[in-house]
Amino acid sequence: MIQNRFALWLGIGCVTAVAIAPALAGEQRAVIELFTSQGCSSCPTADKLLGDLSSDGSLVTLSLPIDYWDYLGWKDTLALPDHAVRQRAYAATRGDREVYTPQVVINGVIHAVGSDKAAIERAITESRSNAATMSEPVKLAVSGQYITVNLAALASAVHGVVWLCGVKKSEPVKIGRGENRGKTITYHNVVRGWHKLGEWDGKPASWQVSLSDLKSSADEAAVIVQEHPGGHPGRVLGAAIIALP
Repeated sequence: MIQNRFALWLGIGCVTAVAIAPALAGEQRAVIELFTSQGCSSCPTADKLLGDLSSDGSLVTLSLPIDYWDYLGWKDTLALPDHAVRQRAYAATRGDREVYTPQVVINGVIHAVGSDKAAIERAITESRSNAATMSEPVKLAVSGQYITVNLAALASAVHGVVWLCGVKKSEPVKIGRGENRGKTITYHNVVRGWHKLGEWDGKPASWQVSLSDLKSSADEAAVIVQEHPGGHPGRVLGAAIIALP
């Protein structure tokens, strides 16, 4: 449903995450966040494209199911309320009212229709015209019962926020009602929860998170470091995603 219905604000809530061996985000060129819905007939093509893009090691791809189409007859089984809040917050940061499904936000700054691969590639290139985009290496590791996240110093001071999220790599869903009734759709790299590690000023920093905080449904973990203008999510400075044991 490519419609512009919402334009509120706010950041995002929290919950958990994890990692297994060192991973470097500086090798990656983009974070692609897909806002999708099981009740949206336009979304399956975008969901499949995100799955295809997830095989590209230079991309961090995340699916963020939303709940605002639930009233159409099918309650999205993977939706988190914070995802709609995050999507609206991106629109507030950009200063537009562009909130729809399927929508991708690339590197926190540019949006495109989630099924348009060419537009996504153009947005990646355009977003990388700012040297700060994806410039910060993010290292993830697991030691004992803890996940560690390490950031090196950035050349200039920033006002950033560091998010850690648990991710489900693949989740097939049989949809019983609504616009996609009768279809079984596989969702890829589905975010199952968010945990705010803290704010970041560009100096060397590290965090530890207990593995026990990880949701049992997650089999990957992702870290996103991004600017936070006016309390809203903004440009992505660095990111990493890694499989869990």
